[in-house]
Amino acid sequence: MRPSKRAFDEIRQVILEPDINKHAEGSCFARFGDTQVLCTASLEDKAPLWLRNSGRGWVTAEYGMLPRSTGVRIEREACHKGQSGRTHEIQRLIGRSLRASVDLSKIPDLSIRVDCDVIQADGGTRTAAITGGFVALYRAFEKLKKLSIIEENPIFSTVSAISCGFYQGEAILDLDYEEDSSAETDANFVITGSGGIVEIQGTAEKIPFNREDFNKLLDLAYKGTSELSKIQKTVLGI
Repeated sequence: MRPSKRAFDEIRQVILEPDINKHAEGSCFARFGDTQVLCTASLEDKAPLWLRNSGRGWVTAEYGMLPRSTGVRIEREACHKGQSGRTHEIQRLIGRSLRASVDLSKIPDLSIRVDCDVIQADGGTRTAAITGGFVALYRAFEKLKKLSIIEENPIFSTVSAISCGFYQGEAILDLDYEEDSSAETDANFVITGSGGIVEIQGTAEKIPFNREDFNKLLDLAYKGTSELSKIQKTVLGI
């Protein structure tokens, strides 16, 4: 039995609340169980220097954890030497994941920056950030279309992310912190609504896993992201 009492293939309660921030072009408050992430998408009316005059725009992301998002207070990275390697890795993952759903040629010379701030962490903060970040990004593009800044919404597919792992010898879906902290294997899957794999991050924490084990995790990931895609489409009305 999982500590959360969920079935092995059951995701946590997921709530995606769009338009939570009145200032940002797009926003979403994402809740995966007790993990809570505020995602905002902001327009920057210029593309990165290396993309200027290329006929393409850009989507990027930033990620951070608030001091009491965890069981003990963590220091603000801005107060020290800058962002940690973990933060850099996660925000690059979020950016790559969101760009996988966007036709960048339809937002020439524009940039959208998606900020993902973890308010409360209980495992799966990066997967919640990607899933909620997509909703914020979609809403931002809808606003830009209404303002005639872009002609059409450049998003061609949903994209979401979920964690899977082996806990006490069993493959399980959507790990919370208690499960994640003692899992034998932990993996994150980013998958589009059409079933395209964007990225897989997998680590054997204790014992290396084989192809059969990996296929079990992949099957769970497809189930989980399919459910997340439906939730995204429902809240966005698409």
